[in-house]
Amino acid sequence: MSQAAPVPPAPRPPRARRTNIILAIVAVLVAIPLIALAIVLTYDWNKARPWLNAKASEAIERPFEVKGKLDLSWEKPAAVMAERDRTWRDAVPWPHLVANDVHVGQPAGMGTGDMASVKQFSFSLNPFALLHKTIAIPVLRFDAPAIDLRRDKEGKNNWTFRNDDQPARWKLDLERVIFTKGVVKFNDALENIDLTADVDTVNADPAYGISWKLRGSYNNGPVSGGGKAGAVLSLKQQTTPYPVQADLRVGKTHIEVEGTVTKPTKLAALDLRLKLSGASMARLYTLTGVLLPETPAFRTEGRLTGELDETSSRWVYDKFTGKVGSSDIAGRLAYQTGKPRGKLSGTVASKLLQFADLGPLVGADSNASKEARGVEAVQPTGKVLPVEAFRTERWTAIDADVRYAADRIVREKQLPISKMTTHLILQEGVLTLAPLNFQMAGGNVTSTIKLDGSGKGKQAIKATAKVSARHIKIKELFPSIAEMKATVGQINGDAQLSSTGNSVASLLAASNGEVKALIDEGTVSKMLLEQMGLNIGNIVLTKLFGDKQVKLNCMASDFQVTNGLMQTRTFVVDTEEAAITGDGTINLANEQMDLTLDPKTKGLRIFSLRSPLHLRGSFSKPEVSVDKGVLALKAGGAVALGLVAAPAALLPLVNTGPGQESGCGRLLAEAREKPVAPPPGQRAATSNSKGNASAQNVRPRR
Repeated sequence: MSQAAPVPPAPRPPRARRTNIILAIVAVLVAIPLIALAIVLTYDWNKARPWLNAKASEAIERPFEVKGKLDLSWEKPAAVMAERDRTWRDAVPWPHLVANDVHVGQPAGMGTGDMASVKQFSFSLNPFALLHKTIAIPVLRFDAPAIDLRRDKEGKNNWTFRNDDQPARWKLDLERVIFTKGVVKFNDALENIDLTADVDTVNADPAYGISWKLRGSYNNGPVSGGGKAGAVLSLKQQTTPYPVQADLRVGKTHIEVEGTVTKPTKLAALDLRLKLSGASMARLYTLTGVLLPETPAFRTEGRLTGELDETSSRWVYDKFTGKVGSSDIAGRLAYQTGKPRGKLSGTVASKLLQFADLGPLVGADSNASKEARGVEAVQPTGKVLPVEAFRTERWTAIDADVRYAADRIVREKQLPISKMTTHLILQEGVLTLAPLNFQMAGGNVTSTIKLDGSGKGKQAIKATAKVSARHIKIKELFPSIAEMKATVGQINGDAQLSSTGNSVASLLAASNGEVKALIDEGTVSKMLLEQMGLNIGNIVLTKLFGDKQVKLNCMASDFQVTNGLMQTRTFVVDTEEAAITGDGTINLANEQMDLTLDPKTKGLRIFSLRSPLHLRGSFSKPEVSVDKGVLALKAGGAVALGLVAAPAALLPLVNTGPGQESGCGRLLAEAREKPVAPPPGQRAATSNSKGNASAQNVRPRR
C-alpha cells in the first residue's frame, strides 16, 4: 500500500512576518540600554580615571586629574512638585557622580601648582536633557575648594580657556551652586594686586550661608576686610536674589556694601546700599575706572543699582549724601559703559561749600593736604600758584556731563563769594566748564573755561578762559577795609586769556590775552583818598569832623598779558578830589610784582607829600613802600593788592555803563572793546595804540 505524499506547511501571512521583525527590533533596542545600564551599574569607574583625566586635560589645555575615588550611582531626582505635575520621567533615576580630590593645574607659562582643587564635588545629571544636547545639572556642590587665579605683566591669565569662536554643540544648564569652606587667591601682576579670601560656612545667620575674610595688597597698599554671602548660588532663577555683604579697606579707602545680586554669573542686576570714604575721590579711579576729581577726605552713603547685559552696563549711585572736607554733598550720578568710552552724568549739590575744599581740584591745597590725599607734595616753599600737574592721561578714559551747585560758600578770608554753579563737560579729553558762575560782592562772575587735555607731554593742556563780571559792588569787594563801607558804585567787565601747560602755575606762566578794569560813576570814601594822597592836614580834619563821600568819575585799568607778563597799558582813578595813576608789571611766571601808584591831589591842601606808592616783591610776601612817610601804607597797600588780586584771579572789570560826558569818556569808549586772546600757545600781538590812555590825556573834571 502506497503512502501519501507529505503536505507542505501553509505559508505564514505577510502581516505575521512583519510583526516578528518589529518585535525583534524592539527587543534589541530594549536590550542595548539594559545591557548599558548593567555595565554602568557594575563597572568600576575608577579604572577609567586615566582616560577621563587625559581627555579632560586635552579639552581644557591644562593638567586635570581625579586623584581620589570616583563613584557613579543612580538616584531619583529631588524635584519638588505637586503630584498632578509628576510624569513617568520623575520615576526614572538620574546618574549621580561624586569625584574626590580633584586637581586642575596651571596652563603653560603661568607657573606651577594648581589653578583649582576641590576635596570633593558632586552633581546629578538629567539624562533626558542629553537628547536635546543639554547638560542639565540641578545642583553642583563643591566641598573645600581652593582657587588660585593669576595674571602676568603682559596681561596673560589662567582663567581664560580656548575659544574657537564656533557655536557650541552642547549647552550647559546649571541651576544652583553650593559652596563650603575654601580659599580663593588672586594675583595680578598687571594691576599689582595680591589677595587671598578665606571662605567658611555660617550656621547661625539665616540670611547668609558663607562668610569670607580678605587680606593682601593693592598697589602696595594694604587690603583687609570681610563679608557674607548666600550658601546657595542660584544661577537660573532671575527672581532669586543672592544676598551679599562686605566691609573692605583698600589703602585709605573704606567700602561697605549690603544688598542683593540677581543672576550672579552675569550680574544681571545689583541693588546695594553703598558707603564710601577715603582720602580723595580721585583714588577711586584705580578701583572703579571712573574718573573723579581730586578732593579732600570724603564720605558718602547712597543706593547703588546696576543693570548689566552681554555688551554694556549701567550703574546709578542715587540719593547719596555725605561730606567732602567740611562741605556737605548730595545728588545722583550715573555711569553708562560704551565705546569708545563710558559716560558719567548726574547732578551734585552742596548746601554749604567751604571754599578751601575747592583747593585740591587745582592743587591749591597745602603739601600736608596733598600727602593726606595720596599725591606727591610738590608745592615749592613760597610759591603761591599751584604746580601740581593735572592727570590728563586719564581724561580720555571717560566722558562726563555733570552739573554742580553750592547754595552758600564760606571762606575764612573775607572774599565776598556766595553761590556757585557750574556745568562740567568732558568729551574726548576736552574739559569744559560752561559756565562756571559765582555770585560775588552783590553781583555775578560768569566764566567759560576750556581745557583741552587730549594732547601729550608737559604742555598737554591747551586752555582758554573767558570771564564776565556784572554788578560787582565796590564796597562789598573789599569788606575788610573799614573806609570802603560807605563807598557806592558797581563794576562790570570781561576778560580773555589763552595758554598751554599742565598745571595752574604753568598755564598762567605762559598765558596771553587782555585783562581790563573800569568803574564809572560812583562815590568813594574821602578818608581813603586822603590817606592815599598823604594829605596829613585833611586827615586830621576828617578825623575831627567826620568822613564824607567823594564823587568817582571813573577808574580804568588795562593789562596786556604776554607769555605770563602782565603789563599796564592804563591805570587811572579820577575823582573830584584826586587823580591816581599806576604803572608796572605783574610776572605770573616767577610770581613777582613791580607796580607804582602815583596819587595827585586836586585843590589846596594844608600839607601834602604827594609821594608815590610802590608794590613790589613776591605774591607770597608783597612789600608796600613809600618814598616819604608811612601814613599811606595800610590804605594804599590794600587798594594796590585789590588791583593785583582782580586780574590775577581772572576777574575782569570793564565798564558797560554811562560816562561819555565825563572826563573819562575816552577810556570808557576804549573799554567797551571786548578783550581778546590768541589761540593757545601763540603770543599776543603787542600794541601800544590800544588802551594807551594815561593821566596826561585825561582831563580831570573840575
